[in-house]
Amino acid sequence: MTSHGEANVWSSFRLDPREPGNAGLRASDTDRAVVQQVLTEAYADGRLDREELDARTTTVGSARTLGELPPLLADLVAPASATPARLEARTPDELERQAVAKYHSDRREAVLGFLGPSLVCTAIWFFLGHDGGFWPGLVMVFTFINVLRVVVNRDDMVEKNRRQLLEPDDAESRELESRDRPDRPDRPDRTED
Repeated sequence: MTSHGEANVWSSFRLDPREPGNAGLRASDTDRAVVQQVLTEAYADGRLDREELDARTTTVGSARTLGELPPLLADLVAPASATPARLEARTPDELERQAVAKYHSDRREAVLGFLGPSLVCTAIWFFLGHDGGFWPGLVMVFTFINVLRVVVNRDDMVEKNRRQLLEPDDAESRELESRDRPDRPDRPDRTED
């Protein structure tokens, strides 16, 4: 839940655990899984060391109420409202920088998607013998097509990233609206006995 996901962390809960009225309610396995996902990603990013991850994971596993969850995320996720900062605060230069940074990330993923399988297949081919031709070449061709697609479509991808950076407010508000609607079929009404 890094990058775009941090703003969505709080909306991933069944009920917002930061709300005082929800703090005393029982946490579900899904709520605990949201926290665990953030902790795992923070550890992978190097924001938590192994000891901190283990301690917080133990606490998540024993958490009974929603109110016990936000303190575990306090230094990992912005505590402000679930909606992202207003886009008007972003300058065009900042939007361009973020769009280009996303493109560079996509390009890096495409190159790694080419190199990883190519090296693995070549190593398998080399160690199993060289019979039947160089079959890893097929893997290389198909994975290189993706690299080529990303490089050739740079301007289109940067523009698409820029548009996506401008749209989250609408998507967030639609998501929050749909969560609050009582007629959602995926969220049955619970009655208390």
